[in-house]
Amino acid sequence: MTGCGSSQRPGYRIHGHLLTVYFSGPMQGASSLGAVAALNGARMALSQAGGRIGSYQIRLRALDDSTVQSDGWDPNQTTLDARQATLDPTTIGYLGDFNSGASAISIPLLNRLEIPQISPGSSAVGLTTRAQGYAPGEPEKYYPTGVRTFARVVPTDASQAAALVVAERAAGCSSTFVLEDGEVDGEDAALTFVLTAQAAGLRTVAVQAFQRQAADYTGLAQSVAASGADCVLISALDEASSVRLTQQVAHALPRATILVTAGLADAAYLNPNLGGLPTSLDSRVMVVSPALPAGEYPSAGRVFLARYARDYGSAEPSAIFGYQAMALLLSAIRQATDGGHAPAERAKVLGQLFSGRSIKGVIGTFHIDKAGDASVHSFAIYRVAGGRLVFMDRVG
Repeated sequence: MTGCGSSQRPGYRIHGHLLTVYFSGPMQGASSLGAVAALNGARMALSQAGGRIGSYQIRLRALDDSTVQSDGWDPNQTTLDARQATLDPTTIGYLGDFNSGASAISIPLLNRLEIPQISPGSSAVGLTTRAQGYAPGEPEKYYPTGVRTFARVVPTDASQAAALVVAERAAGCSSTFVLEDGEVDGEDAALTFVLTAQAAGLRTVAVQAFQRQAADYTGLAQSVAASGADCVLISALDEASSVRLTQQVAHALPRATILVTAGLADAAYLNPNLGGLPTSLDSRVMVVSPALPAGEYPSAGRVFLARYARDYGSAEPSAIFGYQAMALLLSAIRQATDGGHAPAERAKVLGQLFSGRSIKGVIGTFHIDKAGDASVHSFAIYRVAGGRLVFMDRVG
């Protein structure tokens, strides 16, 4: 409740000199390698800023939105994470959630207290716009205050779908069977691809959901083979299930090309030493990812990737977006507080975040539009070799 005579809403202004930024992502199970990499990137950005903006100390608190039972992000845990941020009077921003399904839960909770939110990984189009693939009620249902509070530094599924169309043409696909994992991320990415492919004149044979963590996909693989498809798209987050599915589909369709969405562009799916694909399938698999090769980034991006490799080892694709998300939030805070000398107010941080100003970042020069999307649309198309991504082409 507001105090008597006050016109300010709860959480409008942060008192004291401690500002807390929360990060929420799955620290175990599906997508955990990517989430941890994004968190490491965010830590690097904060460390580079010295952990301060003027008189304000900036604290980063990492939250795990996964559970052992869910083997990945969990709706109940995501709710608890977002509520923890809303109950903290020092909260100035929230980095996450990493998965689109989790962001669909956290956005309205954070929106009620106008907490600036930047995701390094959520790409479903309906979180921000009515582009191809949105669901009824999207995106308005995520913003009960009517004020936009969610932004992202990663390209949307619309850009991914365009890259997949280019990849399919390069692979000579005449008909594609789409397999998705029934999760928000996998389903949304699959639907956006199907609509984009149809508009581009590419034939989609069918779209079929598969059960996560199933012991065997032989029957499903045989159904895909019977369809006559010469290409298969797997849109999913669960790396272990997708590895098993890929192997059995590849066996059932020995000449088919298998394409996978960005949710599987990590070592848990690609590296055989971590339970990923066997190297015998390398020539059969194509991967799209918003993370570009180092040479495609400006000097700031190349420097970041070199520093990340020194501190943490080879960067997962999401690492650079975790860094950029934190850097963007810090920049908005710095502008909103006059370099850390004026009062810290969430509304003013939001104003800076959605101001449309140009940002020179590690991913290039971009801005955040009124919907919350970054003006970055590039995707890379990769082949797989020895558990690693080998660059083929850039789209966008």
